[in-house]
Amino acid sequence: MDLQQHLKKYAELILKVGLNVLPGDKLIIRLDEYGLPLAREIARQAYALGAHDIYLAFADDQITLARYLLAPEEAFGTRPAFFAEFMEAAYLDNYHFLALNAPNPELLRDADPRRISNWNRVLSKANEQVARYSMENRIKWCIACLPSPAWAKAVFPALGEDEAVAALWQKIFEATRVTMPDPVAAWQAHEVQLKRRVNFLNEQAFEKLLYRGPGTDLEVCLPEGHVWMGGSSRIPRGDVFMPNIPTEEVFSMPHAYKVNGLLQATMPLSTSGRLIEGMRFVFKDGAVVDFDASSSREILEDLLNTDEGARRLGEVALVGDDSPISRTGLLFKNTLFDENASCHFALGKAYSESHVRGNEMTAEEKRAAGMNDSLIHVDFMVGGPQLEVVGVKADGARVTLLRSGNWVV
Repeated sequence: MDLQQHLKKYAELILKVGLNVLPGDKLIIRLDEYGLPLAREIARQAYALGAHDIYLAFADDQITLARYLLAPEEAFGTRPAFFAEFMEAAYLDNYHFLALNAPNPELLRDADPRRISNWNRVLSKANEQVARYSMENRIKWCIACLPSPAWAKAVFPALGEDEAVAALWQKIFEATRVTMPDPVAAWQAHEVQLKRRVNFLNEQAFEKLLYRGPGTDLEVCLPEGHVWMGGSSRIPRGDVFMPNIPTEEVFSMPHAYKVNGLLQATMPLSTSGRLIEGMRFVFKDGAVVDFDASSSREILEDLLNTDEGARRLGEVALVGDDSPISRTGLLFKNTLFDENASCHFALGKAYSESHVRGNEMTAEEKRAAGMNDSLIHVDFMVGGPQLEVVGVKADGARVTLLRSGNWVV
């Protein structure tokens, strides 16, 4: 594998498909030390496309871990307002956001779970206003991943560090179609397929979805006016962009107050530097009324206690078990990849674009329409080869959407 050549193609894909960089655009890139080679290539290509400025938001895992382990308790109580104010000012000045994630799935394994939960709540509250710029697609934003040694070893524990990183790079390039002769053209064709499914689901106007699988027997009502989305999104001035690379999902919003039954996750959830395994939920009138997990239960409990909306669903997403990412046979221990190998839900805030009037309604109107609101939006996976999903129309007609985990329509 020619890593440098693939990095050039990956950077081109991120800029032309992910962010759709146009002359005059400016970028904020969040990265760590492992993202520098890719970020440098992105910068070269972005400026050649007419970008005016690139601001780097740098983070380091070891410094993050040191804070959780050694900082005084009062360090986790507040977040200065100027951080969010800076980001909002940048977004208003035509900056757009790129996250180059090189995660460590268990970075905070030895940290105090109470500190993790407290800081997550503080961050979520401090960033509430600025988070709307991405949640409501006021800016172009994109998330793409690259290997860290820790992530690579988590996925390929039997390999040495260098071999694991190379193997994970190869899987990332395959999953993002970078290994194809023309990745941009391949994504344009993929976009057509995703929109075809989106159009079908919107034409059906299902009243609810029924999920059946091991540990799962769930009824998910959909709000009147819900909209299925998938692939690209659009900002108010008309620019089209691809928020996630890779993406295989079509998604909408469940009714926040009309979800009932049992739901069992089929993959671990990597969040806040910890892995939560074996998650199980009981829903009644849209809310989680009982739950459990085989590991890191306290992290899940604190997540659900973030606010009232954290116990309700904000996203329902359909993905075939035969997606390119699923066919790798790997558990990536990374939500961006695992959610595109599996049907999933999200606890917390709903995307406004998932309702026909989502960006026009007041908070009260959104609540009345069944749109969930929360400080969090956390995806977790529920798909697999034994899952069946059936759509039910207002007249009671049923349409099987997925059988044995895969699309049948």
